[in-house]
Amino acid sequence: MSFWKTITRKEDPQVYANKDGHLVRSLKVRDFLALGVGTIVSTSIFTLPGEVAAMHTGPAVAISFLLAAVVAGLVAFAYAEMSAAMPFAGSAYSWINVVFGEFFGWIAGWALLAEYFIAVAFVGSGLSANFRALIAPLGLKLPASLSNAFGTDGGIVDLVSVVVIALVAALISRGVSRAARVENVLVVLKVFAVLLFIVVGLTALHAANYVPFVPKYHETTNGPFGGWQGIYAGVSMIFLSYIGFDSIAANSAEAINPQKTMPRGILGSLVIAVVLFVAVSLVLVGMLPYSKYANSAEPVGLALRAAGHGGVATVVQTIAVVGMFTALIGMSMAGSRLIYSFGRDGMLPKWLGKLDKSNRPNRALWTLTIVGILIGAFFPFAFLSQLISAGTLIAFMFVSIGIYPLRRREGKDINDPAFKVPLYPVLPALGFLASLMVFLGLDYQAKLYAGIWFVLGLVIYFAYGVRHSYLSKKN
Repeated sequence: MSFWKTITRKEDPQVYANKDGHLVRSLKVRDFLALGVGTIVSTSIFTLPGEVAAMHTGPAVAISFLLAAVVAGLVAFAYAEMSAAMPFAGSAYSWINVVFGEFFGWIAGWALLAEYFIAVAFVGSGLSANFRALIAPLGLKLPASLSNAFGTDGGIVDLVSVVVIALVAALISRGVSRAARVENVLVVLKVFAVLLFIVVGLTALHAANYVPFVPKYHETTNGPFGGWQGIYAGVSMIFLSYIGFDSIAANSAEAINPQKTMPRGILGSLVIAVVLFVAVSLVLVGMLPYSKYANSAEPVGLALRAAGHGGVATVVQTIAVVGMFTALIGMSMAGSRLIYSFGRDGMLPKWLGKLDKSNRPNRALWTLTIVGILIGAFFPFAFLSQLISAGTLIAFMFVSIGIYPLRRREGKDINDPAFKVPLYPVLPALGFLASLMVFLGLDYQAKLYAGIWFVLGLVIYFAYGVRHSYLSKKN
């Protein structure tokens, strides 16, 4: 078989439907809305608006959130159609395997794997830092050796991070429906905290803080500030917040009636997230001059205390810490389903694709958990966080252009879905171009790290995957 035919061999969608048919379909629209909102509206809603306003945009941070949402929305339409037509575990990896072939599916999946490995570690570390800041006023303090990653500020292991990542894995291992119930409660709590901040913050706005809304452009040590250049830099920084809807799609094999459930869950959670992000951004920059948020790890708490609402700040920050479990649950569920699908197809060792006696992919779940804990323990986050946006954007570009070959097969060997991308063929192309523009706006380091991860993926594919995949046995 020629090299090109080998890397473009496509999986039969019916094979995926049969393999994933063993997974328990128990998730409803409300579960996916909670999963999406919980992952998208993670800790970043309490930190990112202030950080981006101080570094790049000034009061125009809301415009950056809206533009990032437009890009995410264009891709979300493609995700909604793909997941309705092919409700398989592994989201972009499985879809691209079907429409473009094994090698391209692997690249899209490998790009997403970087997101999930790092995001689990990232959220665990963030939860730990916020939890320690919350208990510090009570006189409770962990020693540095148990508070920081290995080799960082005298750290040996971040104990809180290890414990919470393991606890979330233990919860999910007992079944996604149980994890979904916990997720639903925590998301309601988190949205309450966001709304509480917005309502209280509206009583402390100062019109002068919005002028000028788009500050004059100039370069700073952090890159462009002000003007459309600053807004564009803000979009690239913010986009990390909107990647959560991939975590919905990754669990589509466990959805009840995915034809309706998936589009509603993906698009609905994105709409809710956009409204909350824009509202928080506008209130935050109205409460204090945006420059006050420079180098603040908790701008929402800072703004509330400055307005004389210290008690509300404590309530919001407490709920924010508890609410971080929602992002951890979402990322752990999605990442484990991706690893399961790699094992299912023989792209990684086949034991990763085995289900336990209750038909749960727990081998993949504990693999993700252990790697996430190790990454959080040994790698600095300035190095790793760059990979999250880069990897996701690569997958987003694949999914957007994947709509074209998908349409030619719908109603033939692939189900004709109830939901389809509107304004076809224009919108998928716009989704691809918009994702490419955001990718180009990432800094040099992000692209470099993405390149290194990509090369590692090529080595694994050609050294292992190409010979061990199930498709190689069929040909």
